[in-house]
Amino acid sequence: MSITPVPRVGVVVVAAGSGTRLGAGAPKAFVGIDAHTILRHALVRVLAAPAAQVVVVAPPDRQGDALSDALAVAGDRRDLVSVVAGGATRQASVAAGLAALWADVELVLVHDAARALTPPEVFERVVTSLEAGAVGAVPVLPVIDTVKRVAGSEILAAVDRSELAAAQTPQGFRRDVLDAAYAVATEEYTDDAALVAAAGHAVAAVPGHPLAFKITTAADLDRARHLLAASTAPAAPAPAAPHAMPRVGLGTDVHGYGGDGPLWLAGLEWPGEQALSGHSDGDAVAHAVVDALLGAAGLGDIGTHFGTDHPEYAGAHAHAFLARTHALVGEAGWRIGNVSVQVQANRPRFAARREEAERVLSQALGGAPVSISATTTDGLGFSGRGEGVAAFAVALVVPA
Repeated sequence: MSITPVPRVGVVVVAAGSGTRLGAGAPKAFVGIDAHTILRHALVRVLAAPAAQVVVVAPPDRQGDALSDALAVAGDRRDLVSVVAGGATRQASVAAGLAALWADVELVLVHDAARALTPPEVFERVVTSLEAGAVGAVPVLPVIDTVKRVAGSEILAAVDRSELAAAQTPQGFRRDVLDAAYAVATEEYTDDAALVAAAGHAVAAVPGHPLAFKITTAADLDRARHLLAASTAPAAPAPAAPHAMPRVGLGTDVHGYGGDGPLWLAGLEWPGEQALSGHSDGDAVAHAVVDALLGAAGLGDIGTHFGTDHPEYAGAHAHAFLARTHALVGEAGWRIGNVSVQVQANRPRFAARREEAERVLSQALGGAPVSISATTTDGLGFSGRGEGVAAFAVALVVPA
């Protein structure tokens, strides 16, 4: 068995911004450029650079989506990618990413996901500069416009643009230097190079790239879309390429009786039966199916995508969970083969509604076949004592 060597380079991808100026109604990194998000396009290019540990810093309520994007493009580098929650400011978000880097990482690159089209060679230039002895390195482009110093509506003087450059990301630093600079920072800086410079360190400049522009406004987003549409190169690698074999996942869920309202189980409402308690509707069958599918596709678990930090799923029924899971699995390059579920409970009696439940669950999963079996435990365990329901699911996914 081959073991991925531990890299000495780490990349912190900052994707926790709100994107207010973009006005797209979602956090900026999760806005689509084409069929894929800004974050996913950024990660395609990060992962095309030399191997590095990649830590994505996402809004707390979008960690599951960020993980899905990352795993969809990571290929054989899946074990190098992780997602952490960001903070209230950019600096706090970068600090969270730094804290998640492995101890072996010696060189750190901080990259804005909003610079989604940054070519891999820019990452290589920054790393090369650090390996040559620079404490920090920033990609820059010369300022080509005439720059004026103004006061209100009055132009005061021209500024010598020969001494000016536009900074881009990734910005790279020696790990010890960046950690120390963050430890003593007492104010917010516009970028990490300014923070490191304030700590007394010189930062080198390396050539940037026109494609490393930052998507900030709707016009920037239109520009990115135009560039991708005009490009003959694929926007993202085919996600199914690393999937050589079908994969199987297991899912388990239990819920106790005691919820409000009617019982919901296997996507059906069961009038007259006691409700199960839970963050959503307590549907142990649907939740076990979700866990099995996410596990098979390598996308984490139900808590990652539908946990209590996702208030939109409070009280939601099976279709909401299963339809979203079907989409996540497809985006990661998989197709659902089939799902089998066993329910352990004294009540309700499944025999009369088994086919109905299978049909409802199958429809929510895009038509993938679902089979359900039900049994009791002869009075043993919490389900045998009538305290709740347990469900166990097995799911098969195949390359799309």
